[in-house]
Amino acid sequence: MSDWVLKVSCAEQQLNVFSDNKLITRYAIATAAKGVGEQRNSEQTPRGSHIIRAKIGAHCKPNTVFVGRRPTGEYYTPSLKLQFPTRDWILTRILWLSGLEVGKNRLGLCDTMRRYIYIHGTPDDVVLGVPSSHGCIRMHNNDIIHLFDLVPVGTTVFISE
Repeated sequence: MSDWVLKVSCAEQQLNVFSDNKLITRYAIATAAKGVGEQRNSEQTPRGSHIIRAKIGAHCKPNTVFVGRRPTGEYYTPSLKLQFPTRDWILTRILWLSGLEVGKNRLGLCDTMRRYIYIHGTPDDVVLGVPSSHGCIRMHNNDIIHLFDLVPVGTTVFISE
């Protein structure tokens, strides 16, 4: 069995995937526009050690729209974007994160899972490599599908500033 680890660098806007301590692949991402932080309602990306608590969206088509972790029956298109210009698009797959560090990113006012922090798909026309999310880690759709299929629930995710 492989030992998977994801390392998210907010400074570099990259997600690196390691298996048995070897770099397997890396992806361009977008973390929070408001920087890093762990407090509820901060819209910041939480730092520290996490795990993938749940994987949501297996077998959904690319560009499936999720609200409240449920497919809406919609598929993202430019015309749908015009119809809902302020929607925070969560597409294709969701890797729901849970913090492992009590008092830092777990429990109380800093709980990553209760903040609904995900690694998720975003429209392919969204520029990655620039902080722009509301706290989550955004990836292009083909990349999140690949990552989703690659790593199991329980995978360690370390998020650094």
